[in-house]
This record gives sequence, structure tokens and C-alpha cells, in this order.
Amino acid sequence: MKLSAGQHLGPYEILAPLGAGGMGEVYRARDTRLGREVAVKIIPDRLSENPQAFKRFEQEARAVAALSHPNILAIHDFTQVDGTTFVVTELLRGESLDQRLARETLPWRKAAEIAAAVADGLSSAHAQGIVHRDLKPANIFITTDGQVKILDFGLAKQNPLASDSRPFSQAATDTEPGMVVGTIGYMSPEQVAGQTADARSDIFSLGCILYEMLTGERAFRGSSAGQTLAAILRDHPKDLSEYGKNIPPGMISVSRRCLEKAPDERFQSARDLGFALKEIGSGSGLTPTSNRIRSTPSRKTVLIAIAAAILIAAVVIVSRGHLFGFNAPRIESLAVLPLTNVSGDPQQEFLADGLTEQLISDLAQVGKLRVTSRTSTMVYKGSKKSLPQIARELAVDAVVEGSVIRAGDRVKVTAELINAKNDQHLWAQTYERNVEDVLNLQRDIARSVASKIQIELTPEASARLEAQPRRVDPRAYDAFVRGRYYVARATAADRAKAVEQFQQALDADPTYAPSYGGLAEAYAQIGYNNDLPPSDSFPKGKASPARPSYHDSTTYEVKASIGVILVKSDRNVPRPRSPTG
Repeated sequence: MKLSAGQHLGPYEILAPLGAGGMGEVYRARDTRLGREVAVKIIPDRLSENPQAFKRFEQEARAVAALSHPNILAIHDFTQVDGTTFVVTELLRGESLDQRLARETLPWRKAAEIAAAVADGLSSAHAQGIVHRDLKPANIFITTDGQVKILDFGLAKQNPLASDSRPFSQAATDTEPGMVVGTIGYMSPEQVAGQTADARSDIFSLGCILYEMLTGERAFRGSSAGQTLAAILRDHPKDLSEYGKNIPPGMISVSRRCLEKAPDERFQSARDLGFALKEIGSGSGLTPTSNRIRSTPSRKTVLIAIAAAILIAAVVIVSRGHLFGFNAPRIESLAVLPLTNVSGDPQQEFLADGLTEQLISDLAQVGKLRVTSRTSTMVYKGSKKSLPQIARELAVDAVVEGSVIRAGDRVKVTAELINAKNDQHLWAQTYERNVEDVLNLQRDIARSVASKIQIELTPEASARLEAQPRRVDPRAYDAFVRGRYYVARATAADRAKAVEQFQQALDADPTYAPSYGGLAEAYAQIGYNNDLPPSDSFPKGKASPARPSYHDSTTYEVKASIGVILVKSDRNVPRPRSPTG
């Protein structure tokens, strides 16, 4: 239906038309109750007259309205007046991403910034079980002050009356003339195949958008809808490295991973994708950066400096919170969730898992803090569950999560401490070191977490955190974390690889004590699983605990395995010292 300026829909006074599309007319309006301008979208009669479709539409609208995320268009109202159904949203001023891309190809840093903001919005929606399913440049809006907004969650599907399982060859007939290729060009392979779309489908679509922002070209585009559909299922887009642009390798890896045909091979969550994009966009030594130097600070630089000053002031206020009558939440238990490998290289999973395990070990030695074991937390690797839900299942007050990226001999870890009760971020920091200083990096993270949670430290724990760890031979550390990766896996072949890796670590650095503990645990697992007779495997593992400094540098779980070896292989030997002894 057409509305005229001055016409009222309940408390909303129509001011002017904003546009029209397959989902109905959109108007600029004034909310007479609150005195603010809003956008009013009229829902077509074909939807309003279908009770089942209308109910589903209403449920989605109300679910999105409850999200309240800065990167998602806010929905203020969903109602019906005199037979006219409409949605009321915040009024945005600026332009859609497709309008921006029609003018220019974006610099890679700007593309990373926009994609990271979209990923943040998607993460919030996915945590509530809401999948967009129609993500494309036209549904991303950039306001005049640079805020990125995702539009039309559940409000602008190609055909809102169709189920998700309907083939796109049929759904294509319901789109507007000339828009078929443009819309289908951002769909995931599983959507094209008529399969159910989950959060990873949105990640594929965001990958298509990121590719277009970086190159100015669609990742998948044929001369017809059928050819585009076939390309999505069959072809890989031209590699970003072939465009001759100064795009960092990390960004190329992220793009490739987003556009994997199989959902299991993509980023498994929008949160992880957001981590990766922010790491690359920071340009702090792990990705190529421009050598151009500005003679005067840009407006953006000034704003960042102001924001930093405000942040520092906030930290000071929080640190002296008792003067204002408030205190940071007391944390007595926490879980370290598996750190995310954001390199795009599956071969670096061992590094992320190894750092996770070592961080758990370091935090487990912090005073009276109860830290969930690696065995319990690793099951949440790639989990789509929300942080509060994971925390409830693990019965902890807080969680630590983060990401890992390695380039050459440099390792960069971003860690965040989150209050599990309200999903509030308490602290976040990025650490970067050479591989030989990775033990110091781990200790720094543990020290920072301990300082934020107001845990009571024993003198021993305090001394341990303040001590400067030794440097480690990068070859020994690489082999060690590979060994830890393999020893945690379930096959005899993996356990044999673990022994091989730990031995390589010892060959590179015979003084790196954790490798002895890892070797002992590998032999213990081999004996437990009868890969070799216990009479052969247990004596080999038994040799490791006698090494100097073993008890000061090996995880509790490894020590438990060694204890079993000692008891089973020789009941007359003294039991190993307790983890605190």
C-alpha cells in the first residue's frame, strides 16, 4: 500500500518515502510519543494473509528486536494498525555497502574493519539461534559516522513464504527481475543444494562480501542464474594473490577459509572470524603494512588517541573502584576455552591447542583459583554454545578465551577474560613474542588474569608468577606442542607420533623438562590402550619423572599419568610428589 506524508499509523506520522522492494514500502516517519524519527516498513499483504508465515515472521522480528547489538539494525516495534502490518526500526543515515562498492574498491584495512563489524553482529545473532540467510552488500549499511549495521534479519529473504529447504532454482523465480544473480551470488553451497542453512552459511556469504570489497568483483558470477549456482557448487574464485594488490597473506587465508565449499572447513563461528579479521587489521607486525608515513595525524588517529585516553581513565577508575563504592567481580573458578587458530593454516592447530594446555597449567597454580581441566574444556573446541551456557555446564565463574596466530618466529596471542554470569568482558589484551619467549608470554597472560580476578595468591604462587621463565629452543617447543596435540588424540598412530615429537623436542633441547613429562604420558597412553604391552611401555615412561625440574614444569594431568605408571610398574618406588610439592 502507498502512504502519504502526514498520514498516521497509530503513533507514527509518515514523513516521506524512503524506498520500495520485494518486502514492501519503506518510509521515514516520526514517533509522536518519543519525538524521534524512525523507519517504517510496510509488510506486504501476501505475507500478512498467510497465518503460518506471518507467525514465523513475527517470531523472527521479535527475536531480532531482543538482540540489541550495535552492528544490527534495531527494531523498535512490530504491530498492526487498521489491517496494515509494519515493522518500526531505527532510522539510518548513510549508504548501503553495495552503493559504496559501486563507487570504489575498498582498501584492505577498511574491508577488514567492515567485515569484522559484520562478524560481531552475526556472532550476537548466532548465539541466539538466529541465522540471516540473505547476507549481501545491500543488507549491510554504513552510517555517516562510520557505524556498520546489518539489515533485515529475517525481514528480506528472497521469498519469506518459502521454507529453507526449497531449491533455489525454484526460489529464483520469486525474486525481482534482474536481481536473481545479484542475490544468489552470495548464497552458500548448502543453500544452493536445498539444504538447511546454519551459522556457517552466513560466514560463506560474508566471505563473498569480503572478496568483493577487496577486489571490486563478485566471487561467483555467471551470465545467468544457473551458471552462478553451478559456480558456487563447483568453482573456486580467482585467488586474491592474482589481483596484484597489496593484500596481506593473512587476509588471503581468511578469505579462502570463509569460501570453503564444505561448512566444516570454514570458520566454525562468526566470533572466530571476527578475531581473525581484527588481528590482521591491527597490522602489528604479523601482516604486511604500508611504509607511507603521514606528516600530520589523521582525524581517525586523533579519535583513537582520545578513545585510548578515555580507556586509560576508565581503567584507573575501576582500579580504584572502592572510592566510588564498587568492586570488580570476585572470580574463584574459571575455564580456559580452546584458543582459536586464526592463521587459516590447519597445521597450526597444534600451536593453539598447546598454548591452551600450557595456559591452563599456569593458571591452575594460581593460589586458590579452581581451573577446569583441559579434558573438560577441549570438548568445546568449535562449539556454538554461548559462553554463559558453557560456564554453567562447567560450573565456573568466568572463562578465558582468545586467538593465536603465528608468522615465522613471532607468536601473537589475544586473550579475553569474561564474566560468565552476564557475558561481560572484564579484560582483554594482546601479547606478541618470539617463539623462544613463548613461556614468558604464557606467564604474562596468567599473571594478568590473576591480577584481574582478585584471587588470593599464596607466596609460592606469587613467586612462580613473578619468576622469569627460561627461553626455549623454538625447535624444541614446536616439537613439544605437536607432541601434546598428538597425545590427546585417540588413535595408536597418533600416540606413536607423539612419542616421535617429544623425542625430537628432547634432541633439540635436552634441558626442556616438559618434554620428559610429555614423553612419559605418551608411553602411559600407549600402555593403557595396549598399543604395546605395558611391560614394554611403562618402563620407558618411568624414566622421565627422575629428570631435574620435572615436578616444576609439567601439567597435573601428565603427573597423574606418570603416577599411575610408577604405581603399576613398580609398587615399591616412592609416589611422585604432589603438584604443589
